[in-house]
Amino acid sequence: MPMDQNEIVRLIKKKLPDADVSIRDLAGDGDHYAATIVSEAFRGKTRVQQHQLVYEALEGNMGGTLHALALQTSAPES
Repeated sequence: MPMDQNEIVRLIKKKLPDADVSIRDLAGDGDHYAATIVSEAFRGKTRVQQHQLVYEALEGNMGGTLHALALQTSAPES
């Protein structure tokens, strides 16, 4: 069963409450999304560390219920 994009946003904001999250359904199938996430929690972290935070937020759904998620992550501009 596909994962609703509102659920993706909810899980990310649960882990990263300050996050500005934008989700796009790439294929219209509920399985392939792109996310742009801006959070202060990413400041000073490598891109890999930022993405790991997002994967943690998804609580094990990545690769299962959520098939593909292209990530663009960054800290807010000062």
